[in-house]
Amino acid sequence: MTDTLDRIPTNMRMILILETLANAARPLSVAEIGEAIDLPKPTLHRLCTTLEEEGFLIRDSAGGRMRPARRTRLFASGLLMASQLHISRRMVLSALAGEIRETCNFSVPGESGMTYLDRVDTPWPLRYQLPIGAEVPFHCTAGGKLFLSSHDTTGRERLLRSMSLTVEGPNSITDTDALRHELDAITEAGYSWDNEEFMAGMVAIATPIHDPDGRFVAALAFHAPIQRMRFEEAKAWVPRLTAAAADLEQLMFGDDTAI
Repeated sequence: MTDTLDRIPTNMRMILILETLANAARPLSVAEIGEAIDLPKPTLHRLCTTLEEEGFLIRDSAGGRMRPARRTRLFASGLLMASQLHISRRMVLSALAGEIRETCNFSVPGESGMTYLDRVDTPWPLRYQLPIGAEVPFHCTAGGKLFLSSHDTTGRERLLRSMSLTVEGPNSITDTDALRHELDAITEAGYSWDNEEFMAGMVAIATPIHDPDGRFVAALAFHAPIQRMRFEEAKAWVPRLTAAAADLEQLMFGDDTAI
């Protein structure tokens, strides 16, 4: 395999490194990357250093393993926004927002919170504005808790140790043990919620979007003021939200001819 890789241009080798990290879904050491793509160790170190210097990779504070940096995440987000896929996604969001009559959004994990990539607003004048590009905390939002719950025990603990459980809304969970129990409940339910945890007077429900290997990729959610929708009423929309998430999975990961 090494002989074949030796004939691959440098830029393609860098893409293979990024692909390996994406498929692993966890930080990897340079040696682990080398096991996956069988590049000579000096070449691999040189390419990883270049990707780090250019802002595509960053070393994890625990053990110096490599993981995608902000520039790679922005690149991936840009691909998700690519024309035809973006239009199709907007159609799914618009249909969902038209039925619920509340703001629907599509968010992905960022460096310290969930980042909103797309949104269709409610027609009502009373609304909570969470603009595209905004980053919101993991621990007190429906999409953020969904992301946290998608990790195994080791991954959750690593994230929880690094997080500051700040008070954002009247029901924000600021105790680590209580958040652990919350994440367990979300895993069992298969969807997530925000009952005035991020903002006073706002409720939200989120369902996951997975890649073909079952890994969490994004959250599809809606939020509403409690003046129009109580928390128990919001949960009644879970089946419709789940169906829309399945549509988005097909658009994102199905056969290209289906998009």
